[in-house]
Amino acid sequence: MSNERKLDELDREILRQLQRDGRLTNVELARRVGLTPPPCLRRVKRLEEAGIITGYRARVDEEAAGRGLEVIVSIEVSVSDLDTLAGLEATIDAYDEVVEFRRVFGTPDYFLRVLVADYAAYEQFQTGKIIGIPGVARVISQPTMKKIKVVD
Repeated sequence: MSNERKLDELDREILRQLQRDGRLTNVELARRVGLTPPPCLRRVKRLEEAGIITGYRARVDEEAAGRGLEVIVSIEVSVSDLDTLAGLEATIDAYDEVVEFRRVFGTPDYFLRVLVADYAAYEQFQTGKIIGIPGVARVISQPTMKKIKVVD
């Protein structure tokens, strides 16, 4: 599939179905989208080859896995030299507790999504790992009250 090829409604429905359940068999996927299995499989392969489908994974119940507290963390930095920023990014990226890490335009400079067992674990994470990183000026933590919509 070339980059110029537009996704049609069948491609989009295949993507929706696979996002809901990546373990669908080709036969079941074909049934759900109204195709026979061979053309459905060809479309899936084209979507994979084009890099539109980048992989398949298991969704984990984080609470059952001992990481039930989600905290959105904003970080402001006090430096602008690239070496310090690269070090900060490499350090934070290596932490298992951090499941999403974004540099954004404006203030704050970074957003993190952190998963830990409880408030004590988060306090240990923030004070033991984040606060001491060179360049970190301010950390604002917002524990998640309720997930309204999550798209994987």
